[in-house]
Amino acid sequence: MNNRIERDTAEAMRDEMMMKDKILALLKDDPGTIPEIAQALECSTSSVVYWIMAMWRYGSVEAVGKPDDKGYYRYRPVS
Repeated sequence: MNNRIERDTAEAMRDEMMMKDKILALLKDDPGTIPEIAQALECSTSSVVYWIMAMWRYGSVEAVGKPDDKGYYRYRPVS
């Protein structure tokens, strides 16, 4: 059974743009892992994965260093 909630495309795009700005502001001074970002934004880790991967794909953030002991990279804004 599919438990996904269907969302309007415009609503999803608004959320992405708002979260992109919040994530970039959060990472401005200190790179963070996906779980750290999720905790700071009080969002699910799976949502943050989606947003970070989209931002990485389009060149807004980049991974830095090596992954931590749980396999998470730290991300920072691309200058």
